[in-house]
Amino acid sequence: MVNEYGLSSDERIGRLRDEVERLREELSRRERENARQKREIDGLRRQDERQKRKIEDLKRQLAAARRAGKRQAAPFAKDRPQGRGRRPGRRAGALYGRHARRPRPERVDQVLEAPVPTACPDCGGSVEVTRVASQYQEEIPKVRPVVRRFDIEVGHCSQCQRRVQGRHALQTSDALGAAGVQLGPGVVALVVELHTEMGVPLAKVARVLRTTFGLQVTPGGLAHLLHRMARDAAPTYRALCEQVRNAPAVTPDETGWRVGADSHWLWAFVTPETTVYAICPGRGFADATTVLGADFAGVLVRDGWVSYRCYRAALHQTCLNHLLQRCKELQEDHPDSFWAEQVQAVLQTGLAVRDRCNAGELSEHGLASVRGRLVARLGRLVDAPPPLDDAERFAGHLATEFDAVFLFLWDLTVDATNWRAEQAIRPAVVTRKVCGGNRTRHGADTQQVLASVVRTARQRDLALPPLLATMLRAIGPAVPDAFGLPPPSA
Repeated sequence: MVNEYGLSSDERIGRLRDEVERLREELSRRERENARQKREIDGLRRQDERQKRKIEDLKRQLAAARRAGKRQAAPFAKDRPQGRGRRPGRRAGALYGRHARRPRPERVDQVLEAPVPTACPDCGGSVEVTRVASQYQEEIPKVRPVVRRFDIEVGHCSQCQRRVQGRHALQTSDALGAAGVQLGPGVVALVVELHTEMGVPLAKVARVLRTTFGLQVTPGGLAHLLHRMARDAAPTYRALCEQVRNAPAVTPDETGWRVGADSHWLWAFVTPETTVYAICPGRGFADATTVLGADFAGVLVRDGWVSYRCYRAALHQTCLNHLLQRCKELQEDHPDSFWAEQVQAVLQTGLAVRDRCNAGELSEHGLASVRGRLVARLGRLVDAPPPLDDAERFAGHLATEFDAVFLFLWDLTVDATNWRAEQAIRPAVVTRKVCGGNRTRHGADTQQVLASVVRTARQRDLALPPLLATMLRAIGPAVPDAFGLPPPSA
């Protein structure tokens, strides 16, 4: 049978079979192509996930490196050589610098003569003296400790039979017997300065006392000495805490610390006249209240840490240096975006306006006008950040801190940065780098008390040994007059 195309049924069936076979092969080929493409897509997806994980890991490393750079643990480290280096020594001409030399001593304790030789060392001829020149040498004499013996009368009352013991004004303790040999206030002051202020380990302090002064003492004995000094200074520490709590403006900050094997935080609360340290288990609002209390209503000059915002009654000034640092990081990470540069310009303009006001170059009306424009410019920038995660996070932070950014332009006595607390933390960080913190809670209490006393004495330009001697020699709790009330602000 032949169809309309002139093909028989068998031929038509054969062609249909060939077409079906061809379609099957095409379908198989396409399935293989789809499988290959699917494998490629899966591979690209896995590669994309690996790249995303790598990017996140690099971001974490970058953030960790930035935090490490900000930490006070290594504030002086440099990651690369600074410049090409120059030839050592003074420069010639105008680059010489300030001409200075050691001043001539006002007192001369010993005069020694240095005569010329009777004969010339070269030719043997006689030498004539033409003039006498003076040279001065300042030397440390050999120190010999002063040993005092107190002959203490001990008696009892003839009526109540109570034991009565005499006490000299120079004594620092009533202990007798096994504790009857003690170190004086001058030695205590030196140990406090070397260990608490300068971070010298107690073993090295004991060696200095032994080799320089001939005093035999162990590191453990010095630890007990510091604990006792802190106990006598506890009333002074409480008085300093009260002064900070009642101050019109306080600059707080905190840094990591160790007590034994546990992580703690060392807090610093600073005013122009007083510094108080507190070593606390945490970094939250409850830890800040140990010194400031919960109802502090003055001015807080602080960084952006959330715990400080819990002081609702206080006025807040956020640290502009921290904000400028974040602007710099954004410019480094996103050089194509100019938003961070514009925020930086607004903040730096605020600092420049403050300097002009302090120099008397800007009136109150001019300050109010410029201040309003700066607030408006910053508000527009905060409302329109670029579509970048880092920029949006920073804009959110600025929105949260908005009312605390320019407080220093309303009150020119307020600092624009938390530099006071940063400077107060630096000595403690040196101690942490050397000693690693404190071994016990008792040691941490001693550290915070003595560090507060020493730092406040430096702020008020007070001699430390007389202050410590007053506390040690007092029969009952005593606060030196110089620590009783803060001096009037300059």
